[in-house]
Amino acid sequence: MTKKPNFLFIITDQHRADHLGCYGNTVVKTPNIDGIAEKGRQWDKFYVANPICMPNRASIMTGRMSSLHGARHNGIPLSHDHTTFVELLKDAGYRTGLIGKSHLQSFTGLPASNTYQPDPTLHTPRKELRDAYKHDRHSEDYDLEVVPKWDRPLAERMGGDFYGFEHVEIAADHADAASGDYLLWAREQDPDFDSLVGEKNALPDDRINAPQAWRTAVPEELYSTSWIADRSQDWLKERADDDAPFFLQMSFPDPHHPFTPPGKYWDMYDPADMPLPASFGKSDLPPVKAMREAMENGTDPRDNQSPFSVTEDEARQILALTYGSITMIDDAIGRVLAQLEESGLADNTIVIFTSDHGDYMGDHGLMLKLLLHFQGTIRVPFIWYDPSQRGGGEAVSDLASSIDISATILARAGVQAFNGIQGRDLLKDPEPEAILVEEDSQRTMTGFERPQRIRTVVTDRYRMSLREGEDWHELYDLQADPHELDNRYADPDFSDVRHELTEIMLRRMISLQDRAPLPAYRA
Repeated sequence: MTKKPNFLFIITDQHRADHLGCYGNTVVKTPNIDGIAEKGRQWDKFYVANPICMPNRASIMTGRMSSLHGARHNGIPLSHDHTTFVELLKDAGYRTGLIGKSHLQSFTGLPASNTYQPDPTLHTPRKELRDAYKHDRHSEDYDLEVVPKWDRPLAERMGGDFYGFEHVEIAADHADAASGDYLLWAREQDPDFDSLVGEKNALPDDRINAPQAWRTAVPEELYSTSWIADRSQDWLKERADDDAPFFLQMSFPDPHHPFTPPGKYWDMYDPADMPLPASFGKSDLPPVKAMREAMENGTDPRDNQSPFSVTEDEARQILALTYGSITMIDDAIGRVLAQLEESGLADNTIVIFTSDHGDYMGDHGLMLKLLLHFQGTIRVPFIWYDPSQRGGGEAVSDLASSIDISATILARAGVQAFNGIQGRDLLKDPEPEAILVEEDSQRTMTGFERPQRIRTVVTDRYRMSLREGEDWHELYDLQADPHELDNRYADPDFSDVRHELTEIMLRRMISLQDRAPLPAYRA
């Protein structure tokens, strides 16, 4: 009987596709990730199901859109009522591990911005009847990643497995603010570790003066990226003498903001060498203009999770720091790949690389994510290397989505998927006519008067985004306008295209409506 393949699933956070050498970037150094692509395949039109951390990570885990699994935005955990592909792998005899960022549950512990408001003129239902779901994910079972409560390892608190992962070591949050199991470990290594983290403890550096950027005092060996690689290496060493196949998810919290690459990675790249995106400062969309004006008049704090506008110098500085974080991740991946070889596991381990969403990174003069579905935020890398397949270096032009990851892994593992999975096997199933991207924000941000609900359809040539409650929408010809500068939604010459895309979007939304649960009886 042929041994089932192992899987090393590598995922970064807020990492756009074109911030890798194999995707055409000539500045950032990513030789190890590029090496995976050279031996395997990379998808050039790979899109997220939702351009926000928790929703898209939940979509990866379930192979379902966020409108179905319900984790529509950060702050809404993935319900234990939803089946994950990792549970199916574990059920089929796989050893399953998660080392690094999870973010399937909330970690801030902050009060929700969108809550049930009792109407004093009406009878208020009791608490368990105030939501369409009686199991509303507000119990202690969904507080396992809340940082203020993280007094001991998650593995000691989870009771069984964690969404199918039998082994978990978590790094919550991002950059030098990373916490969770990682922070417990770091404090054991250095009892004064808390005096090294954060902007208030940063090392001086007059070169950098950009929002959410500081030179961390945390040394490279104690930084979360190094910890994740070290712990992954140790876990893989244990697999060398284990006959069971394994699935390891190695999840890096970087290159997500704040921008704090440690040690040599801080000044590895010179801001002066950073080319600005072709779209920098050119967009005339209402929210982009509003964010630019807020920057110029000093009314936008630019110190939180909301997108913001930047100057040219700030953009170059942030790009340089982001590239430093990416190269540190690449070096860490190199060590783990070497461990696969040393442990004799490489020949039977499929290596996968992706990210949970992208980042504007200077596109149209903006930073971070949310609200606008430019290519930088919704298009991410996806690389698949199977050592049992000959050849390599193939660039796949088919449209693909993060909901496809689970179906592809299950098919290759020889495990039948559950009813209701929406993704396709990227290696065998036909390409869809379009990809759908969903986003439902929970708060109002600069340039908008209300929280946004957005649905985007992407085809081989076009990207169209429709918004609830707004009098403007977007349509771009990606072939003629790859930088998305010329919004053709209201252009009479594009009326036929708009109508066709609207019908395609409707068909795609119908195809993605739920087919679970199965009926109990035949009609």
